[in-house]
Amino acid sequence: MKTDLFFYTGTGNSLWTARTMAKELGDAEIIPISGISREPVESRAEALGIIFPVHIWGLPGKVIAFTNALANDPSRYCFAVAINAGQVAATLLQLKKLMHSRGLSLSSGFEIAMPSNYIPWGGPGPEEKRIRRIDEAREKIGMISAAVAKREKRPVEKGPLWQNILFTWLNRLSFPHVPTMDRSFWVDEKCNACGICERICPSGNIELPADRPVWLHHCEQCLACIQWCPAEAIQFGKRTPRYERYHHPEVTLPEMLAISATRERNG
Repeated sequence: MKTDLFFYTGTGNSLWTARTMAKELGDAEIIPISGISREPVESRAEALGIIFPVHIWGLPGKVIAFTNALANDPSRYCFAVAINAGQVAATLLQLKKLMHSRGLSLSSGFEIAMPSNYIPWGGPGPEEKRIRRIDEAREKIGMISAAVAKREKRPVEKGPLWQNILFTWLNRLSFPHVPTMDRSFWVDEKCNACGICERICPSGNIELPADRPVWLHHCEQCLACIQWCPAEAIQFGKRTPRYERYHHPEVTLPEMLAISATRERNG
């Protein structure tokens, strides 16, 4: 039975997860959420997966918009995979509630811890730890794929109660300000106007007048621009010049640009 895997990605963790899961499942297609412009979003597959990164302990805006655009089909098996840096909190509960408000059911929800890509709070950590997390993620993807293949219904995974309460509150407080958080981006003297930041942004939030990137204040905080800049010229706040960049080691820049090209064609 076919499965459609809709994914949203900035630095490749969710793309890698969707791609790895598709291989495990066999009859599966991966579809970038950022490349979808039609509404409602329809799928003829028997199962539908939503794979996405956790942003500030909650759903990214693009994932909320995608969920709100999903065609109403209560009979379809729907599941989700939330990629996080160790604190999924109540993100999957948020998605379940959103889907329920639209007459949809989230049959199961899983979290996968991956190396952190939120560079304003530090680098991705030691290489040994990154490799271990990716290996553990690969193992969990196998478990998730087996459950999805059987169409198992499971409670969504979540953090401890204190985390769910505190981080949900912080998410609600921060979410309205996410689009304008791009005011903290800046470029240093290493910028060579290659234009990759403009092309790779899944929100189309960057332009290059006068050969320097300008952010347009509809940011998602995916940080694709800073993490994929070949010259490491893009910074965020004061501390990122000393932090190591990160994107998934098995995802390439051409693959990410191909996803962005889909968005531009459908935009």
